[in-house]
Amino acid sequence: MAGDMRVLMIAQSPIAGDSRILREATALADAGHTIHIIGRDVPEGFEIGPKITVESVSRSSGLRAGGGGLAVGHGRRGPKVLAKRFGRWLLLPEHRLRTEKQWRLAASPKVAAAGPFDVVHAHDFNTLELAAEYAEKWQAILVYDSHELWFDRALPGRPTPFWRAKGRRFEAELAAKARVVFTVSDGIAVRLRDRGLTDVRVIRNTFPKANFVPPPLERPEGLLYAGRVGAGRDLPTVVGAARQLEPFRTVLMGSVDPNYRLDLGPVEVVAERSIDEVDETLRSYGISLVTLTNTCENHRLALPNKLFHAVRAGVPVVAADLPELRSVVSSHQLGTLYTPGDPASLTAAVRALIESYPVYTAGVREAADELNWEHDSQTLVKAYSEL
Repeated sequence: MAGDMRVLMIAQSPIAGDSRILREATALADAGHTIHIIGRDVPEGFEIGPKITVESVSRSSGLRAGGGGLAVGHGRRGPKVLAKRFGRWLLLPEHRLRTEKQWRLAASPKVAAAGPFDVVHAHDFNTLELAAEYAEKWQAILVYDSHELWFDRALPGRPTPFWRAKGRRFEAELAAKARVVFTVSDGIAVRLRDRGLTDVRVIRNTFPKANFVPPPLERPEGLLYAGRVGAGRDLPTVVGAARQLEPFRTVLMGSVDPNYRLDLGPVEVVAERSIDEVDETLRSYGISLVTLTNTCENHRLALPNKLFHAVRAGVPVVAADLPELRSVVSSHQLGTLYTPGDPASLTAAVRALIESYPVYTAGVREAADELNWEHDSQTLVKAYSEL
């Protein structure tokens, strides 16, 4: 089955903001395939490109606290508030599962009506069961795209070791039906192979090469964290380091998780910008922060989008010293590393980067020839040509 195939992509993420899904769909459409995406919270009139259609299924907003946004200070205290927080902590795992299941139930009739397809491409585990069901019904090829090591993520709420163990087994059982499995890093690929999956290929979350990269700053003006502002991103460590680095600027730019609370201290906040505008913002500050907590296997094996965005912009990074990040940052001389959770280590890493700034700007610019979407998308297109 080569040439033009009808491909259904299913994802529970908000499609308009999921750069991996948008890039994959575009690469496959450019290769001659027709793509239909069933995703979440797609804005009215949203279009990706020729040969790609998008359909939206909304999802319930969840157990959210009122107010939202970043709180400067520590928020309210008292027995009632603490009891409410404990209740959320206790109920969050069940709520999360119920919300994901409700989305699948709402999406199922849309999937049925849109089909049949030649290929069903499941983005992340929370769509895999639905995708496998319809791939079997239509005698279609199943593709599994694991954006994260799903059952090894850091999740809010009470610990769920039995759910995780059972989930890993179920994921391996379902993913074994897939003709090919894609994931985002070599470390996650190794874990998935260890669980019995044979054909696992790595498509990193790289960005298309920039048409033009202006000369680097002689000296950086500040640190920019461009990404989601929420738990697990090691932002309290960023605030601690910002206090030690003053008057050197530390800036956050990104969407804020509704329940996230953080005393920002000297850290500045700027409005969220489009993906292309982030390049310009990164270049104006000169250093990109790639921070994560060392709290789960998924983080230890992650290669976040923001690492590759910095490469595209030609800007060195200060990154969390976690195995997969360390491997890429060190081998390409993209910047310096710090110990997650340690503000003094982050401060030292920033100072070391400033001291050898020309070395790292040269490393980043050289790495752009390999760490780009033109290179990674070939893995995707080749796999589809083999289907």
